[in-house]
Amino acid sequence: MAAAVAEVTAAGGLQADDLPDGLVVADADGRVTCFNAAAARITAMPAEQALGRPLEFVLPLEDLDGRRWWRLTDPYGGLSTRVGQPECNLLLPGGREVLVSARYVRERPCGKVVRLVVQLRGTEARRRTERSHAELIATVAHELRSPLTSVKGFTATLLAKWERFTDDQKRLMLQTVDADADRVTRLIAELLDISRIDSGRLEVRRQPLDMTAAVRRHVQAHLARGQRPERFVVKAAEELPPLWADPDKIDQVLGNLLENAVRHGEGTVTIEVAPALTPARTRGTAVTVSDEGPGIPEEAMSRVFTRFWRGSKRGGTGLGLYIVKGIVEAHGGTITVGRAARGGAQFRFTLPVGAPAFLAQS
Repeated sequence: MAAAVAEVTAAGGLQADDLPDGLVVADADGRVTCFNAAAARITAMPAEQALGRPLEFVLPLEDLDGRRWWRLTDPYGGLSTRVGQPECNLLLPGGREVLVSARYVRERPCGKVVRLVVQLRGTEARRRTERSHAELIATVAHELRSPLTSVKGFTATLLAKWERFTDDQKRLMLQTVDADADRVTRLIAELLDISRIDSGRLEVRRQPLDMTAAVRRHVQAHLARGQRPERFVVKAAEELPPLWADPDKIDQVLGNLLENAVRHGEGTVTIEVAPALTPARTRGTAVTVSDEGPGIPEEAMSRVFTRFWRGSKRGGTGLGLYIVKGIVEAHGGTITVGRAARGGAQFRFTLPVGAPAFLAQS
């Protein structure tokens, strides 16, 4: 990243103070020529005190063994084949941790260093990531324990005492094992989705999609599971713009939003499908799912699409809406949450018309 930062900044296409990470640039004599706002925040040194000073004075970095980092790495006098230093954890005065990487800009390959570009990052983001990973592991372990314990218990019982049970008892136990296996499968699918979303590798396989038909199919599935027909109202515009989207991914979105409305909401669940304009003022399709339950507290709405947010204590991993947001955004769409007209929760996502995959990639 330091290389890209240096080139963009040198080209004047980006102001150094706009960068989220600290940027420090030193000239051929090792004196600081650029010290952006993030670097000032991370080091607690005003830019006016840093500019023109020797780099070792501005960044008196030490490694975790207490050795002075600039003397150890010797960027100006060391091996001429080196192009920089990979990111590592170093210490500022007072023991403050900072992540540091450096790039050596040479006048020619193996020539003299004419510019040294240093990138600084605070460790807060890394700690947040580590906490998030630890919480994810704990949540997954908890969610897996229950169904796997059930599966192990029933299979062990059937294997040990098969002849003692009637066919109906065996069928009930196997149905329970099957349902618990489905829970494990869903959890694994959620984890894979999160991995793809976080790494930017979520694939969207676009094809023509009839959104109204997809909504009605999900409503029929709830009716087949015993919900009353009057529980749902579908309002669909007669004419919708042609939509290219991934049917499987959109099924995940609709399934999650309707399941939440049925499980956590009350009264009638209303699903509206209508043409809409995206924030970029292009044509699209909007789907709104509303219920008549207690709704989501105002103070919680900013956290709804984060990992592990749960609207109630009725189970679930708290990962569903995080995945929903990732899927919608992978389609170039947006999703919002608010309060419905009758007080319940209202989720609305808008998808751009899109294009076939071969057109989108051309």
